[in-house]
Order: sequence, then C-alpha cells, then structure tokens
Amino acid sequence: QAQLVESGGGLVQAGGSLRLSCAASGRTFSRDAMGWFRQAPGKERELVAAISWSGYSTYYPDSMKGRFTISRDNDKNTVSLQMNSLKPEDTAVYYCAAGRGWGASPTAADFGSWGQGTQVTVSS
Repeated sequence: QAQLVESGGGLVQAGGSLRLSCAASGRTFSRDAMGWFRQAPGKERELVAAISWSGYSTYYPDSMKGRFTISRDNDKNTVSLQMNSLKPEDTAVYYCAAGRGWGASPTAADFGSWGQGTQVTVSS
C-alpha cells in the first residue's frame, strides 16, 4: 500500500530552522508531483510548496516565498522542505502529499495521497 511518512517536525525557537522529510513507500512516486501543506488549529489547510515530478518546476504561494525550499530525490523516493527564519505563525501540522500535477497553481484537490502529518511548533 502506498504510504507517505513525514518526519523532522518538532519545537523550535522563532528565527530557527527545521528540515522536514517525507519518505514514500509502497510504490514509486518519481512520476508524481509532490507538495507540502500545513494546517494550523482552526484554520484551513494551505499550500506551502509544490514540486513537479522531475524537480524542475517548483511553486510557492507568495506568502511562502523566501523562507521555504522544497526539493526531492527520486532515487530515494523522498521529498524535503527546508524551513528557515521560522515564525510563531508557522506553527501547524505539516503534511506531505503526492498527486498528478497541477494547472495554474496547486491546490489540495490536485493531490490524492497524503501523509499523517508532522507537528511543527515555533515558540516566540
């Protein structure tokens, strides 16, 4: 069964960095677009970053540009999210997702496989 498992979350002080990883198993995800989403308590799930199957195309919402970097290693079936200059408002559960790709901009509906999420807490 295809599975996505996130790791690397935790507690970090404001201004710090974390690197999240997502390991895919059960099948190869090398032909899938991959994305990172997050959901804070009481808020809707939002896109953090997405990357095409080849890795050549990436997408960041304007609010995420500059501090987040998505990357993938298709040989290892993994995707990562480097998060720098973290702020308390970045506190959320971060989810890895796989899908067929996106149109003008990625949305949650473009991704059919999801991990269980990893908690990121940024203290002030």
